[in-house]
Amino acid sequence: MGAQELYVGLVGCGLVGNKRARGLGSNHRLAAVADKDLTRAESLASQHSGCDYFADWQAVVGHPACEVIIVATTNDTLAEVATAAIDRNRPVLIEKPAARNSKEIEPLIEIAERNGVPVKVGFNHRFHPALIQARQIWDTGELGDLMYIRGRYGHGGRLGYEKEWRADPRIAGGGELLDQGVHLIDLSRWFAGEFADVDGYVNTYFWRMPVEDNAFMLLKTIAQQVAWLHVSCTEWKNLFSFEIFGRNGKLQIDGLGGSYGTERLTYYQMSPEMGPPATVISEYPESDDSWEMEFAYFIDCIQHGCEPQGNLKDAKAALRIVEALYEKHTSGKSVRL
Repeated sequence: MGAQELYVGLVGCGLVGNKRARGLGSNHRLAAVADKDLTRAESLASQHSGCDYFADWQAVVGHPACEVIIVATTNDTLAEVATAAIDRNRPVLIEKPAARNSKEIEPLIEIAERNGVPVKVGFNHRFHPALIQARQIWDTGELGDLMYIRGRYGHGGRLGYEKEWRADPRIAGGGELLDQGVHLIDLSRWFAGEFADVDGYVNTYFWRMPVEDNAFMLLKTIAQQVAWLHVSCTEWKNLFSFEIFGRNGKLQIDGLGGSYGTERLTYYQMSPEMGPPATVISEYPESDDSWEMEFAYFIDCIQHGCEPQGNLKDAKAALRIVEALYEKHTSGKSVRL
């Protein structure tokens, strides 16, 4: 693989696939794309000189020019396409949640480890500037010991939302918990580490569909640190809020740009005498470049032989929490991982 330019194959030319294509940066070229809707594949390919397009994803995975594969399909084919790419020793960036459940992801982990192929899961929220800065502050130890995390993430859906593939459990594997929920779970694990106990509640309040439109999570570490999370597709006004509470201060991230509002990090620093904290606010009004930053990070991992963060094991851990919530919904009992 050349250090200056890589040729990329992309499977799935929907909204996320187009974002991934734009996130390649100027150093890399889209060599081939595929989508079961050939018109979408042709439309995306027309924006990239010399890009081939197909209806069959296997044509991209086996394309001689493709050095890296991005998989941005619906959830039911994520694991299948990624497995085929890994089997050909192609590094893979696979969109979250990487599979419909943890059983589907286990063979991916096994073949990637056996072949020594780097795989990154699309947890692009780790690459938003407010969250990058929050992590840098967290790593200094200034906040002291973690007490708890509070997170909310929601959108309002759109007309016909209940008829889209995300509302079909056979394709999606679950509802809002599996969709936006894995992002909050992944961020919580990024700051808190592993969770041992899972409790909460999922329900369908508004949308007439067989998957949940709201999920409420109470996750606890062995040390009893808590992540209290809510994801929703009945938010009406799009919302992102993620707060990290330490003994010496608090980090609060609001907004993700676009319809979620200006991205902002607020750092509340407690003084020894308590009282009102010193407050530092950083705003990021620029366009969302987390997709490009994530891909650049993945390429750097490939070229330096590093295991990427936000990998298949992280995705499996998030899926296990999702499954525990679904089990709690069925059995009525909290689950210990």
